[in-house]
Amino acid sequence: MRWARLFADLEAQLQAEDAADLASEVASRTRHDVGQLSLADRLRAAIGHPVRLSCTGAGELAGQLRDVGAGWLLLDEGLGREVLVNLTAVAAVKGLGQLSTAASDTAVTRRLDLRYAVRGLTRDRSPLQVLLATGDIISGTFDRVGSDFAEVAEHLTGEYRRHGEVRAVRVVSLSAIAAVRTVLP
Repeated sequence: MRWARLFADLEAQLQAEDAADLASEVASRTRHDVGQLSLADRLRAAIGHPVRLSCTGAGELAGQLRDVGAGWLLLDEGLGREVLVNLTAVAAVKGLGQLSTAASDTAVTRRLDLRYAVRGLTRDRSPLQVLLATGDIISGTFDRVGSDFAEVAEHLTGEYRRHGEVRAVRVVSLSAIAAVRTVLP
């Protein structure tokens, strides 16, 4: 009887040590996995949900998160207004749950960066407000997009780009763009 209790006690101690080792390993792996996540991964899990962003140069932006790309995110502010946000301008986010989504890091998704998104706006020819990291706001339409810059034809807010309405063309560094808001004409 005494030997049986001794072996049962030893087995219980061994199981407790194994459980502690497993818990320690799980915690270590969890910390490692979380350490590999990016802000885009955290945001991607919130697509379709309302979020509130604090952004350098653009202040507070709020809306339903529509998409997250390589270096950008898209918010729907409602009433037909969308905001393309440079991910480097995002200082803080409210409204994220506990989940994250791993990046679909393919050659195609790496190419769909902020430059790609701005090129889409250039093709669209919509009137926009370009919010710079400096706090300046440029009203106009994107004319061209280079490798690290965009040209904005400045005209009145809400007006379509017409040759006679363009007051100036401003070249803007893509890295200086905090956000781009669509403006209803």
